[in-house]
Amino acid sequence: MSLHQFPFAALVLGFVLCSSVGCKCLPPPGVRNVGPAAATVGPQENAGSTNAPTVATAQAKPRKMQKWNPIWWFGNADEPTPPDWYRPNEKLRTCEWHFRNPLHNFTFYVIGIADKDFDCVGKYPKEVFNPNDGWNRTVCRYKCLRLPFVSYKKGRFQFYCGWRDRGNFGFKLRCHKEPPKKEEPKEPVVNR
Repeated sequence: MSLHQFPFAALVLGFVLCSSVGCKCLPPPGVRNVGPAAATVGPQENAGSTNAPTVATAQAKPRKMQKWNPIWWFGNADEPTPPDWYRPNEKLRTCEWHFRNPLHNFTFYVIGIADKDFDCVGKYPKEVFNPNDGWNRTVCRYKCLRLPFVSYKKGRFQFYCGWRDRGNFGFKLRCHKEPPKKEEPKEPVVNR
């Protein structure tokens, strides 16, 4: 293993340990799905406990899968044509739509579990980021498989890595630029 691959290997090892050993965001083995309403229930509303995890269930959408076809991995089975809101007046909008997320099927259905019924467990299982800033940790549970997700948001900095609430794998690291400062209008100088 070369030195530049070490951080990625450490991240993967951390995910494996988190998912196999367990983590604080998983409820005890006897706790099962708390129902579809869990998607809107925050930890502060969950039985009066601020540390209690929430369980949200994701139901699979029936799709025609070609998981073993590498050409299919580069498509978008969910939205093969761009929606109306995506660049409505551009000539190459369909081509740009396919380049926008070129591995959609791969991240959702090949390495992801979007085509399976699974539970997502954590403080904010239906959110990518903690709405109050800070860390959000969840785990997608499918049979004996545990797929971790971690995100952090503070100010203009955003980071996430892992399997999100829809069962797809994703990675993002972004630091927004400072918004341009609005200059207050200056009052004209009047000479007397």
